[in-house]
Amino acid sequence: MANPLRADVVRLYKNLLYLGREYPKGADYFRDRLRAAFTKNKSVQDPEQIKQMIARGEFVAKELEALYYLRKYRAMKKRYYEE
Repeated sequence: MANPLRADVVRLYKNLLYLGREYPKGADYFRDRLRAAFTKNKSVQDPEQIKQMIARGEFVAKELEALYYLRKYRAMKKRYYEE
């Protein structure tokens, strides 16, 4: 029987992989770290624990988005305003 949370985990992985393309240390670095994190936890079977990990992954995704928006804002500010 397949785990009903599998689709959520795959969606989170793909979303993080997409967000990692612009990571400051490089996409390869991010992809390796992401793969290691998901591989480390692939044996977890408890649905509650999986939900907690999904919530943590979604938090990381929001933090990455905030990092990228901040970087873009700083670039625009630097381009148009003198400091």
